[in-house]
Amino acid sequence: MTLAQHHTPPAQHRTPPAPPGPTGRVTPARAVRDRRARLGATWAVLALLAAAGAAGCGGRATTHHKPGTTHQQASGSVGTLLDTQDEAGHRLRQVPSQGAPEVKLAVRPDSEDGWNLQLEVRDFRFTPDSVGGAALAGGGHAHLLLDGHELARLYGSWYHLSAAQVPQGAHTLTVRLYADDHTAWAVAGKPVESTAQLAAPAPDQAGHDHGTTAPPAQQPPPAQPPAPPTPAADRTVTITVHDGKVTPAPGRTELKRGERVALRVTSDRADTLHVHGYDKELPLPAGQETTLILTVDRTGLFEVETHESDLVLTQLLVR
Repeated sequence: MTLAQHHTPPAQHRTPPAPPGPTGRVTPARAVRDRRARLGATWAVLALLAAAGAAGCGGRATTHHKPGTTHQQASGSVGTLLDTQDEAGHRLRQVPSQGAPEVKLAVRPDSEDGWNLQLEVRDFRFTPDSVGGAALAGGGHAHLLLDGHELARLYGSWYHLSAAQVPQGAHTLTVRLYADDHTAWAVAGKPVESTAQLAAPAPDQAGHDHGTTAPPAQQPPPAQPPAPPTPAADRTVTITVHDGKVTPAPGRTELKRGERVALRVTSDRADTLHVHGYDKELPLPAGQETTLILTVDRTGLFEVETHESDLVLTQLLVR
């Protein structure tokens, strides 16, 4: 055999390497692509985690529902949401008895009109600025019920109950605690509430003399000085409710702190006007225009709604 027969052929004539076989051998280019795919997936997961953290951190729960619609339950994770509902259709949110909210109702006659109600609460705080948001442990508001029918929503420990709101006779007052998402706090399947008995006299019996002697002739009351004129409102909002629809369409009324706003509301049904955060209420007789004048001395977003029809009429944005 000669030397020429052992000569190695030039590189350009060598047979190219076979592609990766079933053993899993990977080329350098494919390894680069795999690393890029894994990095992309990692960054996507990190972005999702960051977005979730941003949504769950920072501010207070002030997720108000869309104006002109009824309240919707937010995604609160406190306790267990039961299928049981109260008289108005609110579901119960059950929590363990240890550390659960508690309330006690005290009723005191008012020297001029009606009664003053005091709510003594424990492991509970009133949160009027976050109503409509998610259920937060130990927070929310209260409902006042007269013989099982909702009379008012309470956003503080005191409430004045006018004699005009209570018919003659014996009644049962109930205060019940609710979360910001309008679910009722409950323990062992029962709402957290307190009751008190109330007897309302007939209007013509107030101060009436039941003796046998004739009452002395009544003298005309002395003339009273004229009341000072009410300061004019800086803004007037006129709203009409008919067949469950609000006109004009609910929106936001922007105000500066310290301004006075007049809310002129006409409803085709008897209802109650309520301003969240200020605990202002006014009866709405059917078919009659009613005006509530309010000085906005707190900044924030406050809903104006009706109790019976549960409609948002407008939102006061105070800066």
